[in-house]
Amino acid sequence: MPAFDRKVAVLMGGWTSEAAVSRVSASFCSKAARLAGWDAIEVELDRDIIAKLEDIRPDRVFNALHGQIGEDGSVQGMLNILNIPYTHSGVLASATAMDKISSRLIFASIGIAVPPLLALEQDSHVYPSDYTGAHVIKPRNDGSSFGVVIVNEGSSAPERSLWPAETDLMAEMYIPGKELTVSVLDGRALCVTEIKVDENFYDFDAKYKPGGSHHVLPAEIPEHITNQACEWAERAFQILGCRGVARADYRWDEDADQLYMLEVNTQPGMTATSLTPEQAAFVGISGEELVNHLLEIAQCDD
Repeated sequence: MPAFDRKVAVLMGGWTSEAAVSRVSASFCSKAARLAGWDAIEVELDRDIIAKLEDIRPDRVFNALHGQIGEDGSVQGMLNILNIPYTHSGVLASATAMDKISSRLIFASIGIAVPPLLALEQDSHVYPSDYTGAHVIKPRNDGSSFGVVIVNEGSSAPERSLWPAETDLMAEMYIPGKELTVSVLDGRALCVTEIKVDENFYDFDAKYKPGGSHHVLPAEIPEHITNQACEWAERAFQILGCRGVARADYRWDEDADQLYMLEVNTQPGMTATSLTPEQAAFVGISGEELVNHLLEIAQCDD
């Protein structure tokens, strides 16, 4: 690619719950892009982002944003209008994957098991209307495990004030067992990682703080579960219409030998402790090569 086609704006930050994590991803990706020969400029997302991009005039955008705005199709739509090719998935795939209820309905329709959804009552507290067992309450459209609360059987219902008033909540049955994840690059699964944490689940601190979790790759699980996790991740990637790289997260109930898909993340973390760069390295793709490839195939929606 000629030198004049090598300017890339790395979008980061913003004003959502995952802004700080995004900036760490952006730092990792900017360094990798520069090593690959790109002129990478880190750009903070704010209300003047269009003016910033028009001033920089990048040939590509590396979307290092996480969570709402950057991951829900909003930024993707803006970049389509500006006609600037960008990394990762487009508007429809991003918006659908970000909505955990819409995406789970799609997954279930193609034979992918998902945790049963529970009807939710909300007053001063939040609780399922017709279920008393262990369950999970979480935002319908946020990431990095922000706002996720596990309620054990017999425990008191959490107060509604734990979440901002505008947060759209959902509830599902809690699935015991192992935490698994599969990154998919260009439609092909890389490998399965088991995530071991000291607490009940892979929360924000476990994801991003050094030592917060221990990753076992490849996961030490039965071959049929490895194959199923990879196959389902590829099918979900395809049915959503994802591009570039995405990551499917699972719980595997060992006692029942049942795998459940929790969600697909179209903007997986790209930090020093993140799963996707680690899985890419496991199959021989360096961080520099991964970022360079995502930039090379960057595109707007057709």
